[in-house]
Amino acid sequence: MDVEDFVKEIYREDIGRGDLFERLIQEDFHVKALIKAKADGVLSGVVYVEQICKTYGIEAKFFRKDRESFKKADGIIELSGSYTKLLKLERCILNLLQHSSGIATLTRNYVELLKDYQVELLDTRKTRPLLRVFEKYSVRNGGGKNHRLGLDDALMLKDTHLKYITNLKDFLQKARKQMPWTSKIEIESEDIAFAKLAMECGADIVMCDNMEIEDIKEVVEFRNSFYPHVLLEASGNITKETLIQYAETGVDAISSGALIHQATWIDMSMKML
Repeated sequence: MDVEDFVKEIYREDIGRGDLFERLIQEDFHVKALIKAKADGVLSGVVYVEQICKTYGIEAKFFRKDRESFKKADGIIELSGSYTKLLKLERCILNLLQHSSGIATLTRNYVELLKDYQVELLDTRKTRPLLRVFEKYSVRNGGGKNHRLGLDDALMLKDTHLKYITNLKDFLQKARKQMPWTSKIEIESEDIAFAKLAMECGADIVMCDNMEIEDIKEVVEFRNSFYPHVLLEASGNITKETLIQYAETGVDAISSGALIHQATWIDMSMKML
């Protein structure tokens, strides 16, 4: 779903069969409103708010761009247009900004912790149904990078896949013949031995999933010595408190679903001027 269709669905969900308040207004008139931050954060959602304003005839003056920081009480957007339209769009606009900025802000916190390390911060596919594109856009605005958008991005073999694969090397050889030439193969490993096997069988990326720090270090050392072209990813219940420990292992990337599912909305409000 593209941005225009997405914002139309958001509006449709909220408007239902029509705004009851609008029935009580004899005449519509032109007004201005200001959206202000009620907490510090990193702005995200501008692309979507621009589209919803364009679609429904509201003028928007942005005081911040996506990825820019803001402080509590800062003005974010000045809106102008029909009184009834602004009232109908108020919650749609605020929901977009608050949810997206919450993800961007938490992601930026993680990114700042990793600034002295040569490691990428990735999200996961643990996203809310039908909000994946929106939530992963929010991660990018916080300075993180996206893992797979979907099952068609790369072949990732997790424990549930591997349960019934008896010959991993043969399976990967067959996969190479059928996959797009640019697609990579990532294999999830829960111990040192299987991580080594995954590299030996031809994986492009090996995920060290829920592995102990010292075990990951051993996997990194093995990779550096024998398979330097293979990328290593650490994943599994990684928190802000343990982030640096994983970065120090020497992996190429750290993935965390918490960037999205643990993000807290940034409080904002709209006031008429």
